[in-house]
Amino acid sequence: MSTINWGIIGCGDVTEKKSGPAFKKVPGSDLVAVMRRDADKAADYAKRHNVAKWYSDAAELLGNTDLNAIYIATPPSSHLDYAVQALNKGFNVYVEKPVTRNSAEARAMAEAVNANGQKLTVAHYRRALPMFLKVKELIDTKKIGDIRTVQIRMWQSRKPKLVADVASNWRVQPELSGGGYFHDLAPHQLDLMLYYFGEPEKYHGFSLNQSGLTPADDHVCGQILFKNKVVVNGSWCFNVAESETTDTCEIIGTEGKITFPFFGNYISWKTETEEETITITHPEHIQQPFISKIVTYFSGEGPNPCTIDEAVVLMDIIDAFTLNK
Repeated sequence: MSTINWGIIGCGDVTEKKSGPAFKKVPGSDLVAVMRRDADKAADYAKRHNVAKWYSDAAELLGNTDLNAIYIATPPSSHLDYAVQALNKGFNVYVEKPVTRNSAEARAMAEAVNANGQKLTVAHYRRALPMFLKVKELIDTKKIGDIRTVQIRMWQSRKPKLVADVASNWRVQPELSGGGYFHDLAPHQLDLMLYYFGEPEKYHGFSLNQSGLTPADDHVCGQILFKNKVVVNGSWCFNVAESETTDTCEIIGTEGKITFPFFGNYISWKTETEEETITITHPEHIQQPFISKIVTYFSGEGPNPCTIDEAVVLMDIIDAFTLNK
């Protein structure tokens, strides 16, 4: 493929700055068409982002013969259906996270990929950001020795500032999102654990709805033991006082500690002989480095930056943490 011509299904908030403009800025890539069920909003998006075609029906967009790749950015409840439709029509597919509502749907998507022979990538885009690549470098070069344990703490108020404020909060409607804020934010965190430490050996956890303010669980705890004997402990609570909010990951080794936020821009590390903190500026369009890797993959010139099989493992972990009440 000389150019990857994209169509977006679901041109909502996440596509305004994080991803949408990047499709036109990455070499060998162009954003050709967008779709949203609200025709006025679809037309407005196309006008503001200089996109040639817009639709209010996904089937019509999938009938556009100028396209060869589809980006699915709808709520998770429709990811599987749209992905299967796009794969069946011969498109390569990029799917937002979480890839689906649960691991059963993720496996169904994997089966569709294998059956069609098309390419599919999942939007665990923090893998390509300089900040998290620096963390990986510190781990791989044993800056803090051998890794022993990781402590993740994501404690937020009942309306997390990390989450887009939208009129219909689908993120806390389990039938649409798969769960609550955990399902929206934790995939980024847990995927990085898989990216850093490899294959998990076992995992377990539990969830509960402490506040009862929404239908979704608002407190999740979980543990992962990796095959390399690294142990990850995670705590996610979305009903704490504003003054007690935190977003922290501590990676503890035999010779020191690395600390960073998943949704911030600094990394600190401390050993017996060194203590340093660096700040890293994220790209204007935070998915652009990852989209660049996808374009290379879809063009047949590089590896898949995040496969559906990797996403299935992630959804297995999420299910283990949230289905054991």
